[in-house]
Amino acid sequence: MENNLRFVGMIPARYASTRFPGKPLADIGGKPMIQRVYEQVSQVLDCVCVATDDRRIYDAVASFGGRAIMTSDCHRSGTDRCFEAYTKLGEEFDVVMNIQGDEPFIQPSQIKALQACFDDPDTQIATLVKPLGDGDADVLTDPNTPKVVLDGRQYALYFSRSPIPYCRGVEPACWVKRHTYYKHIGIYAYRTGVLRQITSMPQSPLELAESLEQLRWLENGLRIKVGLTDVETIGIDTPEDLERVRQRLNR
Repeated sequence: MENNLRFVGMIPARYASTRFPGKPLADIGGKPMIQRVYEQVSQVLDCVCVATDDRRIYDAVASFGGRAIMTSDCHRSGTDRCFEAYTKLGEEFDVVMNIQGDEPFIQPSQIKALQACFDDPDTQIATLVKPLGDGDADVLTDPNTPKVVLDGRQYALYFSRSPIPYCRGVEPACWVKRHTYYKHIGIYAYRTGVLRQITSMPQSPLELAESLEQLRWLENGLRIKVGLTDVETIGIDTPEDLERVRQRLNR
């Protein structure tokens, strides 16, 4: 890693989720979800901050001794929210990590894998992927799970909700046996100057087609370095997801 790079972890957290209002405050084993994410990230990063548009989330973070910053409620994405919070932080960092607030079991190894992408001084943006295994044929065809193809230096060539690449002459159920496919893990890190740049970019045709904001960055000539993880992420999008996570914790 470049000498003395300073990383800050930003956790964007909205209260008004369509599918699960108040999700960051949902109780998981006696702690709000946002606290579990914060504590996991804090095992690796010295500076962690929640970027929120809701006073209830801000107060919850303050109550467990965390750091939070109030942001606008008009942001289109977590990326924009992270950048506003960074501008209000009052400290300079080299890299901003955008960590989803609905993955309470994010592992320190994943944060470290993202940091390691900056061993390459050319890295502008970094993200993570997980290779799919033989039992993941359903994940490959799930449009809610973006897939990624990589070049020889482990930079992203393209992200898609469709299975990519197409495995010609092979039954789709057998694709994962014939080729290494990658599931995208939605955690990002940006050099601060690049984060400033991407928040001013208008939406792009590929982004609008696939509803994936990272395609805007690729269309504008930026490159996304990709780190590998073998850890399965457990995101919580609905109350049903939360119940499954509670059951897992109890086990």
